[in-house]
Amino acid sequence: MKQATEIAEGVAPPSKAASQHHEQRIERLIGRLPERLQTIIRWLRRPGLRWIRVLAGLLFIAGAFLSILPVFGIWMLPLGLMLLAEDISPVRRVRDRFLDWIERHRPHWFAGTDASSRTKASTPRSSSPAGADSCAGTHQ
Repeated sequence: MKQATEIAEGVAPPSKAASQHHEQRIERLIGRLPERLQTIIRWLRRPGLRWIRVLAGLLFIAGAFLSILPVFGIWMLPLGLMLLAEDISPVRRVRDRFLDWIERHRPHWFAGTDASSRTKASTPRSSSPAGADSCAGTHQ
């Protein structure tokens, strides 16, 4: 009986605080998108639109494979996976690990969503003189 309890505890859903933390990170990333895309993504993330979200996620992933065409691009792959992660738990675990990696390596992506923080994050912080290497300070 003890083993069944331990196994059940091992597959228990994540705590409310952990899922709230993941939701906040996703919202901060959505906040960095253009206004129109933010509206569409937030609409797709509504709980009642599961089948539309799955279909859109699959279409985005398919579009990523057509990235040689002008309208499509590789940017569609992570967006499609993020949409699928809302409903498919194995993809959600991969998404959460990926968000952890991003948070460790690119913390400024989660810093803020207002225009001033976007400007600060996108401008290089270089103190090099005017004639120095123009790429200095752009890699983090």
